[in-house]
Amino acid sequence: MADYQHILLAVDFSDQDTYVARKAERLATFFSAKLSIIHVLDNIPMPDTAYGTVIPLYSDSSYELLEIEKDKLIQAGNRLAIDPANRWLIWGKPEVEIIRVANEEDVDLIVVGSHGRHGLALLLGSTASGVLHHAQCDVLAVRLEDEWAGSEMFAST
Repeated sequence: MADYQHILLAVDFSDQDTYVARKAERLATFFSAKLSIIHVLDNIPMPDTAYGTVIPLYSDSSYELLEIEKDKLIQAGNRLAIDPANRWLIWGKPEVEIIRVANEEDVDLIVVGSHGRHGLALLLGSTASGVLHHAQCDVLAVRLEDEWAGSEMFAST
């Protein structure tokens, strides 16, 4: 197995992100790799914003939902000691934007949570499945439990 130099952690701010983040953090430490983080906004309306738009983390907007998401990413990045230059908040389709950033930033491992769904849900696809099947680098899909007991890594303070 090749040493990883740049690991991209994809988060959705669910309770399970703490578990996934710890895996990514341990891998980054083990390989002495740079750790980056991405959150793709696909669940809030973004007026006058095209897919693929990078949202500046350190400029204020009047859009409360956006400010909440920005704050979550900043806090997560701080907890993981991720350089602010390696934090991305992007409006778009998660699997597309995760892969795009991974390609642009020479990422060699993407870490993403996966519920391991079967049947119809698998056919319909998920972010993890989309990333796994289209990424040009290695992907670690961390298996999550559906009834996971959350923790405080990404909770608002």
